[in-house]
Amino acid sequence: MFRKITLAVALISAATAAPVFAKGCIRGAVVGGVAGHYVGRGHALAGAAAGCVIAHHHYAQQAKAQRAAAHR
Repeated sequence: MFRKITLAVALISAATAAPVFAKGCIRGAVVGGVAGHYVGRGHALAGAAAGCVIAHHHYAQQAKAQRAAAHR
């Protein structure tokens, strides 16, 4: 129960604190949390954290490529 509350608070604070910098984090956290849940007990939180980081990195790279293409 505590982990679910901690995850919810982390996701909400990440979404409201800096929505520009958190693009993709929520989607990645949901996918990672579900994948971690199916991997085994206790891995949902780690999956959510990893999913957030990976998705954020992906969207940051996309934004960087779009900015580079716009300046050409």
